[in-house]
Amino acid sequence: MKHTEEKIALLIDVDNAPASKIDVILSELAKYGVVNIRKAYGNWKNPKSKGWEAVLHEYAIQPIQQFDYTKGKNASDMAMTIDAMELLFTKQLDAFCVVSSDSDFTPLVMRILANGTKVYGFGEKKTPMPFVNACSRFLYLENLGTIEEDNSPKTKHKDHKKSNQELKKDTKLLNALRHAIESTEDEEGWAYMANVGNHISNNTSYDPRNFGYRSWGELIRAIDLFEVQKRSDHRSALYVRDKRRSY
Repeated sequence: MKHTEEKIALLIDVDNAPASKIDVILSELAKYGVVNIRKAYGNWKNPKSKGWEAVLHEYAIQPIQQFDYTKGKNASDMAMTIDAMELLFTKQLDAFCVVSSDSDFTPLVMRILANGTKVYGFGEKKTPMPFVNACSRFLYLENLGTIEEDNSPKTKHKDHKKSNQELKKDTKLLNALRHAIESTEDEEGWAYMANVGNHISNNTSYDPRNFGYRSWGELIRAIDLFEVQKRSDHRSALYVRDKRRSY
């Protein structure tokens, strides 16, 4: 379901995110609402910022200049954090989007969440887990193609898809799935797949695309530890049940 009324602030750490993914980031955020505020933080005199500099005007992103005052210290992180806190208390926002692979933003994310505001995170697979887990939802940029790639029938994210055995070894994922099913199941143990997905999203930063699958239904089928049933009821949708349960 699209949350078209959500107002989102997009904050980008240009030192720790590739400019080539900006189109797919904005496309993903469009599912949740409107990105009213778009800011990118970095030292724009640094040659490494050229990629982002080339897309600023096209995507209406405001550049925020931060000089590297001290070697080894990132002034952009501090400026981005200060702006985020100001926006949190002066603007009526429904969500923030933090684009970075830097764990230094973990306390910021936790503070925003404590205020009852969602945080969508985007970063590379090198992103430390504390930052990933802190976000309401986090997506690895390597698992997100360009808009053209996503619309191509040839692109199925095969290179990133976790195998059956890899998924079964991920005990944290399995526990999240089983807890979501138990929390939403009916008297026979069947849970509506959409409710399972919503429960996981409300309690973890997981997204099936981080494992190489386009939906929770596709991922759950790949694990092969759950029964999946398609019903022709008023919702005409998938239901799932833990195979360990006996009735």
